[in-house]
Amino acid sequence: MKLYIVSNRLPVKISGQKGEFTLSRSEGGLTTGLDSLQTPYEKHWIGWPGMCIQENEDKNKVTAKLESMNLHPVFLSESQIENYYEGYSNSTIWPLCHYFFVYTLYKSCFWQSYQEVNLLFCKKISELIQPGDKVWIQDYQLMLLPGMLRKRYSNLSIGYFHHIPFPSYELFRILPERAEILKGLLGADFIAFHTHDYMRHFISTVERVLHINFKLNEVQLGDRVIRVEALPMGINYNLYHDAPSKPEVRQAIDRTRKLFGNHKVILSVDRLDYSKGILHRLRGFASFLEHYPQYHERVTLAMVIVPSRDHVGSYTELKTKIDEEIGSINGHYSTIDWTPVCYFYHGFSFEELSAMYYMADIALVTPLRDGMNLVAKEYVASKCGNPGVLILSEMAGAAVEMTDALLINPNDTEQIVQAISKALEMPISEQQERLQRMQAIISAQTVNKWATDFMRGWDESFYKNEKLRKKRVSSKAIETIKLKYDKARQRLILLDYDGTLSAIRLHPEDAKPTPELIAVLQKLSEDPANQVVVNSGRDHIILEKWLGNLPISLAAEHGAFYKENGVWHNNMNKIVWSSGLLSILKFFVDKTPNSHLEVKETALAWHYRECDAWLGSLRAQQLTNELVSICIQQKLQILQGDKVVEIKSPDYNKGSEVARQLGKKHYDFILAMGDDTTDDDMFKALPKNSVTIKIGYVSEAANYNMSTQSEVLPFLETLVNKKERHLTDNSVKDRLKGVLGFVRDLLKNN
Repeated sequence: MKLYIVSNRLPVKISGQKGEFTLSRSEGGLTTGLDSLQTPYEKHWIGWPGMCIQENEDKNKVTAKLESMNLHPVFLSESQIENYYEGYSNSTIWPLCHYFFVYTLYKSCFWQSYQEVNLLFCKKISELIQPGDKVWIQDYQLMLLPGMLRKRYSNLSIGYFHHIPFPSYELFRILPERAEILKGLLGADFIAFHTHDYMRHFISTVERVLHINFKLNEVQLGDRVIRVEALPMGINYNLYHDAPSKPEVRQAIDRTRKLFGNHKVILSVDRLDYSKGILHRLRGFASFLEHYPQYHERVTLAMVIVPSRDHVGSYTELKTKIDEEIGSINGHYSTIDWTPVCYFYHGFSFEELSAMYYMADIALVTPLRDGMNLVAKEYVASKCGNPGVLILSEMAGAAVEMTDALLINPNDTEQIVQAISKALEMPISEQQERLQRMQAIISAQTVNKWATDFMRGWDESFYKNEKLRKKRVSSKAIETIKLKYDKARQRLILLDYDGTLSAIRLHPEDAKPTPELIAVLQKLSEDPANQVVVNSGRDHIILEKWLGNLPISLAAEHGAFYKENGVWHNNMNKIVWSSGLLSILKFFVDKTPNSHLEVKETALAWHYRECDAWLGSLRAQQLTNELVSICIQQKLQILQGDKVVEIKSPDYNKGSEVARQLGKKHYDFILAMGDDTTDDDMFKALPKNSVTIKIGYVSEAANYNMSTQSEVLPFLETLVNKKERHLTDNSVKDRLKGVLGFVRDLLKNN
């Protein structure tokens, strides 16, 4: 069995030309974490090799070298890199996810290329995978890939991790291709983000764009459950924590000390990007120098900026503004012995960067928006016995874990100024205490743990889906049920109405029985061996209006009313609802647009199916909290169903109707079907050998599952349809005569 890790880039650097290529391993955090991942699977990696190679001979040479390392290249053309990577990935998705809507570009060629490249990755994976393999897809460049793979391989185990922020619904909805991207992501079994905020935004967006409802952090699509989780990515803690003790890093520390002398060093390390807040940081430092002149010639800002996409217009403009801002600060404040901003526009080696981390008195990490930001964690890990203060943007994913940093709003220049001042004046003992608490967290939440936690959650999701598939009402299961049905002499058939016999409607009054439903119930009831019961939470007046002409039994309002032999019976007296209870419910109707209250004789139901998904769920929880005390006092039960909160007497439920039916006679075949949590009461009250089928979300109480309501009527029709009868002697003779005549005519013509 193999684990295929799929990312835009392979974890290697490729260089060379004209048939001579060399490979070197990348030092990225993702590469480090996945290399050390302990798994029974053989690890492989799929991605672009980093060069646009034209000649087939060169492609074959590179492929041979890479595959010897379990790396499998997807070759892309220059136009694909321009439109898929620089275009849709980094000029459309990246700015949108980082809340820079003004930089978002929309071009049809971008989207077309994004689809094309995702399909290339899909085809490459299809060439390699075997049954039992797993595919772990990384990041925003490949958001369509899970869905593409799912269409080809219904049982493939697919995981996806999103390494950048996922924006709020209000922003993501702007994207023209929003639905296609969300459907693509939902092809995975397990989807994870760095923080709970991103996870919440994703769930909210799916619910509002695709009108698919989550239950907590899970959603069921067909015969699959997709689980969404928050898993903060860490670093290789020991690599950075132990670095200052290495000779080559000690030498780099000595060089750094000589460079900065006795000045306090504020370190800033970023890739060139507008999301990093570099200009805000510089302006904050300039304001600090203006308001705290006592620190002149005592503090230096060491700014490391790694070049990135500086040929793109918005990045070129950013680079120019950074250069101008640094020039302005240095021009205004520099002396012969002091340069306020020491600017490095290039990447540093691991040894040099570790030395800078170790030496720096302050790390100024203030992105305007960042998925995680590992620089903050690397800085804290590198402070092996050396004090220091981390100033961290609350907009970075790392801020969720690193609460002992000085957290600031990076858009507020004054907060940057005050944080620098506080950091410079912080006692050494407090610095050490804060660092130790943060080190305790990040030393436990390492990149290895992140990868292991992802695999564990992914495996749990996959096993849950395997279990769900076993409960699926397959054609083989239908044959088994049909065989039991045909052999039985006394059958009890219990059927829920809404969501089972009829599809759920936005307006409950629209769920009238179709002619097909009436025909099926009529066929079931015509068999004298069948006792057919529609066991519903519906009002008994509605059930009588819709189904009263059929020769079947009806149980309404969760068993409070039942109809047998054409006569309705009342199990309990009409409840007089208190004014306090009604006022609470009416208050929630008033403040929740598109909700409504249904008043029955034995129950009250607050429906919110037509409401905004987020608001409806919020109000349902608030309403439940409000009702708890008053319902306890009045000995009433609160039920949370599918988009409904119901208040009723605890004396009767769908299970009590089952008990009443079972007390009448012995049945050798029992079938129960339902879609709601209230139907679990029915399933639990039945003998274990009963055929219990949950529609929609899988239930532990039911032994079978149907993914959609549309499967119910065909299933019931299969039960009532008679098997093809054996041919009578006369019909056999007639068919033989026809065959002999056909043969005679054939011989005559020849």
